[in-house]
Amino acid sequence: FFFFNDTATTEIYTEQIVGSVRCVQETGYQRRVHGDHQNKSRKKLKKMTARLRHTRKLRGHVSMGHGRVGKHRKHPSGRGNAGGLTHHRNLMDRFHPGYFGKVGMRHFHLAKNPHFCPSINIDRVWSLVTEATRKKYQEGKGEGKAPVIDVGKAGYFKVLGLSLIHI
Repeated sequence: FFFFNDTATTEIYTEQIVGSVRCVQETGYQRRVHGDHQNKSRKKLKKMTARLRHTRKLRGHVSMGHGRVGKHRKHPSGRGNAGGLTHHRNLMDRFHPGYFGKVGMRHFHLAKNPHFCPSINIDRVWSLVTEATRKKYQEGKGEGKAPVIDVGKAGYFKVLGLSLIHI
């Protein structure tokens, strides 16, 4: 918006950009529930004054600005995603390619449990034990025994040997 010292000048420039200057009045607060239902932030609710609506100027005109031939109907092209295979096919093919149809083979009774296998790299195995245990074996107080680290207890099923062990 433009702000000048003269109120009338400000209203003229604002009306050219926005439309009506005195078309909005603040009515109160509305609680925002868009997306996150726990969102407690409040948004100022604005309501347009009825006497300045564009509808007031169109009263008495037969079609209210929506034309005689095309007419302002409720849902002229269908509700929602209707017509994706017929009258909206062009749009669906251009902007949403691959929306319709199937890909690949069917796998009946797909069980994902047999393929569940979280893995850990060998250089991160020492992060599974406490600092005291690591220092004990680092200083050589393990009486010549190799440390036994249960990776299954930590939730890993496979140890990958992609690097070296650093004690």
